[in-house]
Amino acid sequence: MSIFKRDPLQIIAFQSYGTNTHFYIRGRALEDESIDLESKGWFSLLINTWKRFETDEIKQASLNIKLPNGVVLETKTNNKGYFKIEAQLEGLKKLTNNEGWLSCEIAYSNLNLNRKIQRENCFAAEILIPSSKAQFGIASDIDDTILHTGVVSKLKWRVLFNTFFKAAKSRLPLEGAAELYHLLHKGKDGNNANPIFYVSHSPWNLYRYLELFLKQNNFPKGPILLRSFSNILKRKSENDKPQKQKEIINLLKTYPSLPFILIGDSGEHDPDIYIEIAEQFPNRIIAIYLRSVKHKKKMLRVENLLENFKLVPALLVETSEQAIMHAKNNGFI
Repeated sequence: MSIFKRDPLQIIAFQSYGTNTHFYIRGRALEDESIDLESKGWFSLLINTWKRFETDEIKQASLNIKLPNGVVLETKTNNKGYFKIEAQLEGLKKLTNNEGWLSCEIAYSNLNLNRKIQRENCFAAEILIPSSKAQFGIASDIDDTILHTGVVSKLKWRVLFNTFFKAAKSRLPLEGAAELYHLLHKGKDGNNANPIFYVSHSPWNLYRYLELFLKQNNFPKGPILLRSFSNILKRKSENDKPQKQKEIINLLKTYPSLPFILIGDSGEHDPDIYIEIAEQFPNRIIAIYLRSVKHKKKMLRVENLLENFKLVPALLVETSEQAIMHAKNNGFI
């Protein structure tokens, strides 16, 4: 990149969720670093990873969000380029497609930036408003739940290798995971459109990388809920809950009449987070599926944890087929 030429501007809208009366969307305004998600060479992958984390954010930028009915909302990015807008509106559900997705457009409202703006300053965004046919929602982890990551590897070296030196298209999903998620999404009637929310501790910098992975491997479309990279580095207080836990609790509060299935793995903190959520929201969690990991000590800890937990059916699964059988037996699919 020439030091005399500034990169054009872009807006990355993160797929989010709302209700018939609550509009909610997040995203980030950045310079376009021309990240090639299709590249495969190790050097190109390393450069792309660097670009994902060494972002040039557009601070305090004024943005407009235009809805299909002509309503225009205004917001401004913070000092990290992030924006979030919430608004109480009426009749949002009638603006959605049959899967519950509401499409809108985001643009820079200040056209005196003297910068080139990609896509003629019109960036697509979507929020999910669950169908009235939905029987339940699904909140799923990503790492080692549907995507081979290696979070239990020594010093997490596999996580680093997979993130820095593997393209999204070459990453492998866990066997049968996409089939399980499609069955849960379709539900018992086959057309329930049960909403799926992908919740991860990964930073927002990996949003498009994970979005491509899910699309490439035919997973049902759903909001991807991540966290700020600065929050990963921040020291946590003793009472501060993990971001993943906060996101799932927000889902439960947003959809008070919708029960949830929680899916994660046994390698890190998912069992503890999910058990605490189930205890905090009795009768709202109808099942917990935890993928087994190849780590004897961690598995023993989780087995002991679940042995005394009887509030919600919590299943340790070696394969997706085991979860599918349990879901069939319990009338979820």
